[in-house]
Amino acid sequence: MTDKTRDSDVAFIKALAELLTENDLGEIRVKRDYGEDDGIDVRVSRASAMVAPQAVAAPAPAPAAALQPAAAPAPAAPAGDGDPSAHPGAVTSPMVGTVYLQAEPGSPAFVKVGDSVSEGDTVLIIEAMKTMNQIPAPRAGIVKRILVEDGAPVEFGAPLMIIE
Repeated sequence: MTDKTRDSDVAFIKALAELLTENDLGEIRVKRDYGEDDGIDVRVSRASAMVAPQAVAAPAPAPAAALQPAAAPAPAAPAGDGDPSAHPGAVTSPMVGTVYLQAEPGSPAFVKVGDSVSEGDTVLIIEAMKTMNQIPAPRAGIVKRILVEDGAPVEFGAPLMIIE
């Protein structure tokens, strides 16, 4: 790849980032083919674009406390938890998509606060590109908090629940 092509690719990526910000988009993906074996596949995303509306993942205790009653009517988490994604028992999203807490509407939730789970148990589903992806528990333990609401959009790395 020549320096001129590289420079035009950098300018192209910068333009995509500006377009993302100007139109308040969460992600843009573009593929360009320059020839038979030459091209560029670019994905530009903003993690805060989808995380902020659903979880307000700020260190302030008020938004986290506001999510607790809506997510599960279980005992409140200890005060001063801070950022849930920094918790050692945090289960984070492995992909961008829509989270579902049960297999289908009207069926019981996979887990609720206080449930004991084994490693590998399905704890929720993330729909991505019309594919339902079962998310397994990464460790055995007890579900302490559910940080997302059913049907909420999630970003890669967003905290979903706490298992201790």
